[in-house]
Amino acid sequence: MAVAEKVAKTGGGASPAGGGKKPEQPSSSLYEDYKKVQPKRVSGYFRTLKNWAAIILLGIYFIGPWLRWDRGPGAPDQAILLDMSGRRGYILGVEFWPQEIYYLTGLLILGAVGLFFVTALLGRVWCGFTCIQTVFTDVFVMVERVFQGDRNERIKRDRGPMTVDKVWRKGITNAVWILLSLATGWTWVIYFNDAPATTMALFQGEFTWGVMGFALMVAGFTYLLAGFAREQVCIYMCPWPRFQGAMFDEDTLVVTYEKWRGEPRGFAKKSESFETRGHCVDCQLCVQVCPTGIDIRNGSQLACIGCGLCIDACNTVMDRFNLPRDLITYDSVANQVARAKKTPTQYRLARGRTIAYAGIMVVVAAVMAFGLITRARVDVSVLHERSPLFVTLADGGIRNGYTFKILNMLPQEQTYRVSVQGVEGATMTVVGFQEEPVATTDLTVRPDSVGTFRVYVSAPRAAVTDKAMDLEFAIENLTTGETAERDTLFAGPGS
Repeated sequence: MAVAEKVAKTGGGASPAGGGKKPEQPSSSLYEDYKKVQPKRVSGYFRTLKNWAAIILLGIYFIGPWLRWDRGPGAPDQAILLDMSGRRGYILGVEFWPQEIYYLTGLLILGAVGLFFVTALLGRVWCGFTCIQTVFTDVFVMVERVFQGDRNERIKRDRGPMTVDKVWRKGITNAVWILLSLATGWTWVIYFNDAPATTMALFQGEFTWGVMGFALMVAGFTYLLAGFAREQVCIYMCPWPRFQGAMFDEDTLVVTYEKWRGEPRGFAKKSESFETRGHCVDCQLCVQVCPTGIDIRNGSQLACIGCGLCIDACNTVMDRFNLPRDLITYDSVANQVARAKKTPTQYRLARGRTIAYAGIMVVVAAVMAFGLITRARVDVSVLHERSPLFVTLADGGIRNGYTFKILNMLPQEQTYRVSVQGVEGATMTVVGFQEEPVATTDLTVRPDSVGTFRVYVSAPRAAVTDKAMDLEFAIENLTTGETAERDTLFAGPGS
């Protein structure tokens, strides 16, 4: 508005030739320049938790595809495998087929509601400890710290001139980042392919560019996001901070600053009395260790990922000044208000929303478990021939054709006894199996495959009293005893 008024007073857009002045331009950008966050090393309870979380999660990720699981002859022995070409999913002893995609839906619901549940209880612990962006960023920062030093050294080196030492240190840092990224990309690929065979093919130069391209894509994003984007992913790219506030209430545990105790803040000497001032000595250590570069003393913020490193940093300062710990602490807003008023505090874990989230998870998990326990290992599909709907035989009988499919979900060859019911006197012939009509036949299906058969069902003309009659195929696995039935129609000319 001020700029517009100045322009109006000088004659708007008048040219120098007309005696006017050029309109004034804003002296600076409306957007703040990006400041690289260089987190300082800190030790403590929450740093230890983050280290163990990273070790466990990365261990599961990198070791997972190399674990073996014996499923019998002809079946893959990789414990966790998503075989896209074979259209199968294997997780330990459970095998998933494409038509069982609803289990994936159940897992996604469990994951989403579980995230809501944990957030309502403990705030953004997912972001601070288990998010893939957080874990890999931590690892990349650790590598940077090994070769380039801690925060002050890194800042000084970034601001300094280009020297041999700077080039060497940054070069070896990026080389290790690239190796970690390539390992990450390749590990992702071998979750979809046999790990030993695919890796051996890589070293022998027999890989396909489709596989290699996918691995390089994942590696590239890992290198870019964990090495350079870092906190910008959490602040600007990730949608979760935008709506995680809807999961919070006054009893949610979050990283908080005890303003009532810390203010007024200011520099202090170790021998100075804190009776007439706040406990915060304004050392800025909580800001320096923060992976997103925020000041938690300004209150709850979107960029706070709840990692608790500022708590570790502040506690070391409190210990140095012989002050009570947890000036910055992991607590609820309700408890902070209670402490400020010197009233009793309490932790309310069982609340309306947490009970609702827990109930939904229990129901979904129970439904999935029941489905897994009771799911059939055989499935039947019957497709009636539409052209022609029926054929009249020389003896006057009526014949219908069907495409009959048996899905054998077991790793061994199975024999199934098939019979037809519903139309009096109905018999069947299976192309390639019987030459004479029979009431019952045995069909063999290979392991983990679909057996497709051409079946003709014939019935006496007198038994066909309607243009569309109910017909049922019954199937029994002769090894396991499992049974299945499929209803279809038997077409005819009617009475």
